[in-house]
Amino acid sequence: MKKNVSIKKRIFQIIQIGQKSDFASCAFDLFIVSVIVTNLFITFFQTFDQSAKYKDILYPVEFATILIFLGEYILRIWTAEYLYPKETAVKAKLQFMLSFYGIVDLLTILPFFLPFLFPSGAVAFRMFRVVRIFHLFRLNSGYDAFNVITDVLKEKRQQLVSSVFLIGVLMMASSMCMYSIEHEAQPENFPNAFSGIWWSVSTLLTVGYGDIYPVTVFGKMMAIVIAFLGVGMVAIPTGIISAGFMDYYSKAKEGKMSVREEDIVTLAITGKHAFIGKRMEELRIPEGLYVAALMRGNKIYPPQDAFVVRKDDCLVLGATQGRKIPFQLQELLVTTEHPWVGGVLGELSEFRQGHIVMVKRDGRNVQPKESMRVKAGDIMVLLEYK
Repeated sequence: MKKNVSIKKRIFQIIQIGQKSDFASCAFDLFIVSVIVTNLFITFFQTFDQSAKYKDILYPVEFATILIFLGEYILRIWTAEYLYPKETAVKAKLQFMLSFYGIVDLLTILPFFLPFLFPSGAVAFRMFRVVRIFHLFRLNSGYDAFNVITDVLKEKRQQLVSSVFLIGVLMMASSMCMYSIEHEAQPENFPNAFSGIWWSVSTLLTVGYGDIYPVTVFGKMMAIVIAFLGVGMVAIPTGIISAGFMDYYSKAKEGKMSVREEDIVTLAITGKHAFIGKRMEELRIPEGLYVAALMRGNKIYPPQDAFVVRKDDCLVLGATQGRKIPFQLQELLVTTEHPWVGGVLGELSEFRQGHIVMVKRDGRNVQPKESMRVKAGDIMVLLEYK
């Protein structure tokens, strides 16, 4: 039984993507890539009339690639309990089958067999063969090239959503304007406001198919303005993504990508605190926290079980990585030239990505109120949404 378990785990390790230190796993990745490329080549080649004379060769090769995909799919279901170790064997298998890549694997196989079961839907099932292309994404997801793209898109998602929203608004506005101007001159091309969207898309995205175009003088003038706006609007998401790649690689070059900042908090031991007189090993620290250091006077000590906590000590507590929170705390020093000086907290419209949770003034922590005026030297504790 133990031998079967070890074989099962070894198979799981081999079929995982991106295990660069495992020769067998890398060889399996290359093998699957070659199978996918072969299958995609056959799928594309079958759309040509010349493929008919090679049918006796193409069909067996395609069938062999599908059998390999089927075998891989079965192995991934069989070893799913190692992919989801916290789940039971049955739940792990179901979780993989219902996952994105599990569905992609299934849809990679089904289009080949479904026409035999439902001949009338052969044409519709053939459309699902395009899903096989997504099979490459899973292979690429285990390597740095794909991860860089996804990391940059995740980091810049707010800016990208904002730029896409602006493009959508401009697209709708230009569609309405062009319909209003061109409807009477060419009702067959602009029968309604929605018909102008095709023109606005091809113009704003600088494609310019030329099948629909304005014929009136005012329409042509409007088209010139919209074309210039389109160039600027489309450049915004391009610039955001380019800046994201530059930031990513500059951080990687400086060696900052592998460093993760830990959240810490200090606990001052004063008065009749319950920790006074207890050894470090006896302290009941809340779950999710740990003692990172002990500060006594001007000295800092690493945590040791035999240390006895004294009055006026300061414990530095660290937080283990747990649930990801969608915000972060930052401190902002308000200098004499800062535009917030003299302003009322409730009227500060410049800070829209969060809110002010505390004001440090003259060595005291002050609870912020909407009527409070900002002074030079204030330190604003900002809760900023990620």
